[in-house]
Amino acid sequence: MRPPIRHLSFTYYLTYDQLTEVVHDLAAAWPEFVRLHAIGQSHRQRTLWLLEISNWTTGDEKSKPGFYIDANIHAEEICGTSVALYTAVTLLRDYGHDPLVTRLLDEQIFYIVPRVNPDGAEFVQQLPFYEWIGNGRFLPGEEQSGPGLHYADLDGNGLILDMRVRDDAGEWKASSLDPRLLLPRSPDETGGVYYRLLPEGRLVDWKGGDFAVPRPQDGNLNRNYPSNWVPESQQYGSGEHPLSEPEVAAVVRWILDHPNIAGMQCYHSHSGVILRPWLTFPDSHFLGEDKLLYQSIGELGVAETGYPLISVFEDFTPDKSLKRYGSSIDWSFGALGIPTFSTELWDVFRAAGIEREDFYPLRNFAEQEWLKLLRWQDEALGGEGFMPWTPFDHPQLGPVELGGWKRMLTFRNPPPARYLEEMAQANCRFTLRHAACAPQLRLRDCTATPLGGRLWQIRAVADNPGFLPTSLSAQAVAMRAAPPVVAELTSPAPLRFVQGTPRVALGHLAGRLQRHTAYSRFYDWPASAQPLEWLVEVPEELPLSLTVRVACPRAGAATATIQLLSSTSIQIEPAQVAAGRSTKVQP
Repeated sequence: MRPPIRHLSFTYYLTYDQLTEVVHDLAAAWPEFVRLHAIGQSHRQRTLWLLEISNWTTGDEKSKPGFYIDANIHAEEICGTSVALYTAVTLLRDYGHDPLVTRLLDEQIFYIVPRVNPDGAEFVQQLPFYEWIGNGRFLPGEEQSGPGLHYADLDGNGLILDMRVRDDAGEWKASSLDPRLLLPRSPDETGGVYYRLLPEGRLVDWKGGDFAVPRPQDGNLNRNYPSNWVPESQQYGSGEHPLSEPEVAAVVRWILDHPNIAGMQCYHSHSGVILRPWLTFPDSHFLGEDKLLYQSIGELGVAETGYPLISVFEDFTPDKSLKRYGSSIDWSFGALGIPTFSTELWDVFRAAGIEREDFYPLRNFAEQEWLKLLRWQDEALGGEGFMPWTPFDHPQLGPVELGGWKRMLTFRNPPPARYLEEMAQANCRFTLRHAACAPQLRLRDCTATPLGGRLWQIRAVADNPGFLPTSLSAQAVAMRAAPPVVAELTSPAPLRFVQGTPRVALGHLAGRLQRHTAYSRFYDWPASAQPLEWLVEVPEELPLSLTVRVACPRAGAATATIQLLSSTSIQIEPAQVAAGRSTKVQP
């Protein structure tokens, strides 16, 4: 009977203290699988926790590919933490029961960071419904500087929502079908009641006339990665320099220190889409079969989640002159060649039954669609997702109305009690299927043939039955980030190599990705298997043990042991493979 896990619930979102208890309880309940790491600290000295999960009896990071997961890099996107934890719990509870989970923990190592931004996630839960994505460099209420409208909880109800202000020059008008709803004013429309729609807040150093909302300095950790970084003057939230934020520096350091990582999944919210590269380039920037790689694996996610698979640049960037620089996905794939998906969890419009073809959430929907969304929150949330417009006497603007959408638990995250666990289950399944696409190394057809005297011919075949090549991607090869497969023949006693060398680089072995069509004379299939051959002179004293090993950081390792019992008698032990499968040997 395993000890209980405190706060292991998918009906509410976790505070930092609750998350800390969960990860420690998981490590205590499954010590044979879980190693808990503190990989860094936030600005406000909160620990970034990482769960390292595997069946350690079948190998360590030197013999297994790794799969990295992180979530909650933006303060408001707290539902990603729950999905990451759900994945960890699934791996632990289902081992020995679910064939896919069992195979993955035997073959691979999972590195899971449930919350990259512990300061920001804590702030938005202490001050609910405050739209804020930053980390702890600035505190809420301190992130804006200069004259203009600064966010503030004017009425002291613990919420920072919207203000609507009567203004003949206003851009908005109330719907005649539901006065809660504001609609864009027609270009030629006059003579009605119109509003300015602003964040709830107070004016600082206001001299009268119009005013602006100063751009916050709250930071955006997903603009602080070292690939395609640009300064704050060109990219909101990019930080002082690449890796200036300790949270990003910590996860980058972990990833670089673990060259076995063969796949990555990052959880964001909102929009209900699976994002793929590129962020700063069109699809023509892909090399080789890398676009096919993303389409093939991404379709597994479409099948599991129902989310569409889209390019950030092509489909999620309305203004192509406003690219997103310094992102995790452009670094992990662009610099390291690791296939990485960034899922925007939760689509409130889909939940309300609203179909759409464009995916970036900032657009004006039709009146009937907004009304449908309001009806959804009335029914599904009991009206808790929208605060009715309430008159308030603003100290500087006079009569205004406060209210609007509570976006954090409508647009940004799902209401947890009703939607969270189902969403976590679907996205977890995609992550596991993505991990199952990793390359694998196998040794087969091992033989040892006596040639007379003390000469022996040792042969084997190294192959990759996995979907991905051992390089992972053409991008990895181009960036020189793909160490080759290496084969070794070793023995406790000295060997004289008559033919071959003790260690030989094989290059890379293709995966099934590169054989996606029937054979054609016009298309060369890259090799997924390589023969190995050595001619060695062994010492006179027998028996003698020989070990054949093939290894590649991103594909794991496989070994076979050959026992030379006499000048004519041998025994070959079944190879030990990182994939946890038996290897065929032929004495």
